[in-house]
Amino acid sequence: MTYLIDAWLDRPQPYLRVLDRNTGAVCISLEGEALDELREQGDLDLHELGTSEPGVLKEQVRNLFLFSYARALRP
Repeated sequence: MTYLIDAWLDRPQPYLRVLDRNTGAVCISLEGEALDELREQGDLDLHELGTSEPGVLKEQVRNLFLFSYARALRP
């Protein structure tokens, strides 16, 4: 499965989505408080989002999935 990172972080209501490249389905959608938390933890690196290196992007997508799942499990 391949993914596409769709992020618009320099707007009044920033967002970041991870899409399934084949179907266009949204796998992860983060905005507002969730993006702030990612930045505070140091897990959102704008340089890494802008790279074309597959290994770096794969790790970024992995971290976004882990963050999203962990956030969903909170009470």
